[in-house]
Order: sequence, then structure tokens, then C-alpha cells
Amino acid sequence: MEEVNQTVVSEFIILGLCNSWELRAFFLLIFSSLYLITILGNIFIVLLITADLHLHSPMYFLLANLSFIDFCLSSVITPKMITDFLKENKTISFGGCMCQIFFGHFFGGGEMILLVSMAYDRYVAICKPLHYSSIMDRQKCTGLVMTSWITGFVHSISQLALIIKLPFCGPRELDSFFCDIPLVIRLACMDTYSLEMLINADSGVLATICFILLLLSYFYILLTVRLHSKEGASKALSTCTAHITVVVLFFGPCIFIYLWPLHITWVDKFLAVFYAVITPVLNPAIYTLRNKEIKNAIQRLRC
Repeated sequence: MEEVNQTVVSEFIILGLCNSWELRAFFLLIFSSLYLITILGNIFIVLLITADLHLHSPMYFLLANLSFIDFCLSSVITPKMITDFLKENKTISFGGCMCQIFFGHFFGGGEMILLVSMAYDRYVAICKPLHYSSIMDRQKCTGLVMTSWITGFVHSISQLALIIKLPFCGPRELDSFFCDIPLVIRLACMDTYSLEMLINADSGVLATICFILLLLSYFYILLTVRLHSKEGASKALSTCTAHITVVVLFFGPCIFIYLWPLHITWVDKFLAVFYAVITPVLNPAIYTLRNKEIKNAIQRLRC
């Protein structure tokens, strides 16, 4: 039996966002603040919706789950990135890298399906208001949330299963601030072109399908409201525009990174920051601060 003289990689070197200490100090302040806002904002939304009986409806049940997923998704990547700003030599263990990949795709895939579920909820509420209670019952809402979690898990475990057994024997530098499949797979000691196309297609197709479904939902919502009321159309357009902004910021980077990869390092880092750090901050603001019922719930909480 022939032995192969290879050194198995036990950790990866993370190059981070930048090398300049001044920029790292600036990013440390910015991303620490954003992460704190993300954590406090999303936890507050979950607790508020749970505690206030007026918010026990399908829309807010889905919103609470979105806030929980955003809390988890942000916590997969951001804390490690923040602590790395303080280090000259940044590394992550092989196991830690695989965990980042698994949980990043688990929560990211789950959020995609949940956003589609929320758009479907709004579609039923506006386009079929007389049947809303019967369509969006407790069983349907629970099923939609379970579908998002199961889809995220199946998507993530299928991705991880394809790369965890790949031979990694060097190089071991990741030119990013976290572990992600397109970067890690290029470090394998074998030809991974076909595998890379398969994995990228998996994530890219999921993101694209969800993105198209979301746009179709909002299109039908706006069309229905416009036919009934010009004033309502203006209000719906304002709300949908804000929601679509979050959707584009979350799905746009995912589609470009996986389905149409540019392989331009600074662009990939820029896009990754949006869906991993910026979007979890925007969701609480977009979906709650502009919402009248949430504002009323906060007022009741103060009293």
C-alpha cells in the first residue's frame, strides 16, 4: 500500500478585509456598532412580538422568525470578523471553517425561503383578503417556517457533504474575512472545476428562484392595489419598495457570488459584507420601524 506524503491542513489563514491598521480600527468600530444594533434590534423584535398579544398574527409570527434567523446569521460571521481586526495573524481551524460554511448556508438558505413566505403572506392579505384567515391559519404558518428551516438544513448539509472530504494540503490562505465554499474549494489539492460549478449552481439557483418568486409576489401586490385604489397603491409602493430594497441587498450578492461569480477579490468581499452584515441590520428597521402596529406595541410597552 502506497503512502502519500501530504501535510493535511488543520487551519486556514484569513487575510481579512484590509491590512492597514487605520482601516482595521475604523472597521472595528463600524462593524462592532452594526453587530450590537443587529443583536439588540432582532432580540427586541422577537421578545416584543412574543409578549404583545396584538401581534400574534401570521405576519408577525413570520417576522419574529426572520429576526431570529438574522440574529443567528449575523452571529456566524461577524464576531469572528470583529476579533480578527485586532490580530495581525488571523487563522481559523478546519473544523471552525466547516462550521461557518454549514451554519452560514443553513441560516442563509432558511432566510431566503422565509422571505418568500412573508411575501406570500402579504400577497394573500392584499389580493385575497376574504380568504386570508382560512389560508394563513396556524398550521400553514408553522408549515412555512418549518419549510424554511428544513430547506436551509438540506441545502447546507448537501453543500458541506461535497467539500468536507476534499484533500486540503496547501495552500491555505483565504483572501476574505470568513470561510465560504467558493474560496475554500479552490484550495483543495485536486481539480475541482466540475464540483465548483455544481456547488455554485446549487446556491445560485436557490437564490435566483427565491428572488424571482419575491419579485412576482410584490408585482401582483402592487398591481392588485393599483386597480382598487390610487392612494393605496402609493402606500403599497412605498412599503414594497422598502422590502424590495432589503431583498435586492440580500439576494443580489448571493446571485453574483454563486451563479455568476466575478472572481474579483474586492468585489466579492464587498458583496459578502452586504448579505452577512448589512442586511441583518436593515431587516429590523425596514420591517418594523415603518410599521404602525409595531410602533403602537412599543407605546403600549412604555405604558
